[in-house]
Amino acid sequence: MFEKTVALFLVLVNCFALPVAAQKTAVYGDQPLAHTFSITAYDAATGDMGVAVQSHWFSVGTIVAWGEAGVGVVATQSFVNPAFGPEGLALLQQGLSAEQALQQLVNADEGKDYRQVGIVDAQGRAAAFTGAKCIRAAGHYVGKSFSVQANMMLNETVWTAMAQAFETSADVPLAERLVRVLQAAQQAGGDIRGQQSAALLVVSKTATGQPWIDRKVDIRVDDHPDPIGELERLLRVHRAYEHMNRGDVAMENGQVDEALQAYQSAQQLFPNNLEMRFWYAVSLLNVQRTAAAQPVLKAIFGEDANWRALLRRLPEVGLLQMSAAELEKYLQNNQLAQKQ
Repeated sequence: MFEKTVALFLVLVNCFALPVAAQKTAVYGDQPLAHTFSITAYDAATGDMGVAVQSHWFSVGTIVAWGEAGVGVVATQSFVNPAFGPEGLALLQQGLSAEQALQQLVNADEGKDYRQVGIVDAQGRAAAFTGAKCIRAAGHYVGKSFSVQANMMLNETVWTAMAQAFETSADVPLAERLVRVLQAAQQAGGDIRGQQSAALLVVSKTATGQPWIDRKVDIRVDDHPDPIGELERLLRVHRAYEHMNRGDVAMENGQVDEALQAYQSAQQLFPNNLEMRFWYAVSLLNVQRTAAAQPVLKAIFGEDANWRALLRRLPEVGLLQMSAAELEKYLQNNQLAQKQ
C-alpha cells in the first residue's frame, strides 16, 4: 500500500508541474516546489512594475519572479509551472491583458489545480489564480493595480495583510512598498515552514532595450535566516549606490555642490562603506576642498591602508586632478602619508 501511495504521488508530481508547451513529456524532478507568498504590482505614479516574493525554499527568485520593462510582471508559484513566467510575458507582449494572459496559461495547463500565479500588465491591470489543490492556507487578492497570492501559509490572514500593506503605503517608492508587503505577510504568520529566500524585481514603464537600465531593482537573497530583513538592507544599499551614481553624473557636469550632497546622502544610507567615503574625499580634492578631505582620508586610512595606496595610483589615470608630486606633498603636510 505504501509503495502504491508513493507511486501515485510521483505520478501527480510529474503531471502537475510541466511547462505549458510540453505537458505530457517533461519530467517534474528538476523543478522546485515554490510554496510561497508574493506580490505583483504597478506604480501609477511612475508606470514601473514590480514583483516580490519570499519562501522557505532556496533561491526562490530564480523561479517565481519574472518581469520585462514595458510589458509586465509575473509570479508563478506553488507546484511551479516555470513556463508561466516567460510565456506569460510573451502573451502580454502580444497585447493581451493580464486576465487574458492568465486565462490562456491556466486553460492550457493540465496541472492548473496545483498552480498559483499573479500577473500585472503595463497598463496596471492585475489578475491572479489559485488552484483548488494548492496546499492550504492558500488564496489570493486582486486589487487596483496589484495582486497578492500565497500558499502553504500558517493561516488565511496572510494575503489580506499583504493587500492592506500595499494599499496603505502609496507614499513610498514601489520597491520599498513591495518589501513592506513581504514584511506584512511575515508578521501575519507567513510560510508555515518559516523563511529562507526572497527576491525583489522592479522594471521600467517603457523598454529601452538596455536591461541594465530597464531593470531598476533586481535583488535576490538566496539563503538567509532573515531573508526579508536582508532584502530590505540590500535595497537600502542599492539606494545608496544610486546616490553615488547621481553624484558622479553631477560632478561630470560641473555641479559640484549637488554631487557632494549626493555622495553624503549615499554615506548616510551606508555609513560603514569605506569606498563611498573614499570617492567623496577624492571629489573634494578634485574641487580643491583639500582641508575638508583631510579628516575623511585620515579616518579611511586608519581603517585600511590600502586606500592610501589606491589614492596614489589615481593621478596616473586622471581620476585625481593632482600630480603625483602634489599628492605626496599634500599627504605629508596633512600627516596622511604612511609611517615608515
